[in-house]
Amino acid sequence: MDILQGIILGIIQGLTEFLPISSSGHLVLFQQIFGLKEGVATFDIAVHLATLIAVVAVFRKDIIEIIKNPFSKLTLLIVVGTIPTLAIAFALKNIIEDLLHSGASLGIEFIVTGLILWFAESIKTKNKGEKETTMADAVLIGIAQGIAIMPAISRSGLTIAGALFRGLNREFAARFSFLLSIPIILAAAADEGLDLIKDKASVQIEMMPLFLGMVAAAISGYFAIKFMLKILAKGNLRSFSYYVFVLGGLVVLDQLFFHIYF
Repeated sequence: MDILQGIILGIIQGLTEFLPISSSGHLVLFQQIFGLKEGVATFDIAVHLATLIAVVAVFRKDIIEIIKNPFSKLTLLIVVGTIPTLAIAFALKNIIEDLLHSGASLGIEFIVTGLILWFAESIKTKNKGEKETTMADAVLIGIAQGIAIMPAISRSGLTIAGALFRGLNREFAARFSFLLSIPIILAAAADEGLDLIKDKASVQIEMMPLFLGMVAAAISGYFAIKFMLKILAKGNLRSFSYYVFVLGGLVVLDQLFFHIYF
């Protein structure tokens, strides 16, 4: 991996982690396009952790409040939402790893993400905020997040859609979705890190592309969160669905007929 590829992949990770178009799907796609094999797992962990900097920067007040009040309702909602996600991820780990390596399901999953975003805009919310959100809501949003471990199913897209379906207002739906990403990103990084320890050959990667990729992921992630909050407040999620429909269609065409990258 050279420096330019590291920066490009970092920007892609930062943007797609928080925009509802699937970060893992884009990373797999661009790694295929760049023909990258060495150090990919190490780079993925690094840029995922870098996106946490963006979440902390934007939601630092919420995070400080959670630390000060570990038994607050918001903290409990995040814990309850995280449990089903971890359970699903553990149960499907081997299947997901195979799909990530092969990219076989990317095209269809991008299209499914588009359908989810399209449907989410037709949901009439009940304007539930933090006080009105129940533990049952958190469980169902957590299940949605668990389903989104599929390579090209958007985590942010599915959790926000799940939150809107449960009647959360758009502001809290976005806020809860982003805060819910923190334990999952940490858990995924820890799991991938343990796998790397077992396979030391995969750790090899040049430091400059890694460092610049992390910086790019953190900066682009920060602006992606800010942009997404504005979109949810005033805009339309369907604008993202057009993009993933086209991207998914192109990937499916390549997988079925051209075989340039897949």
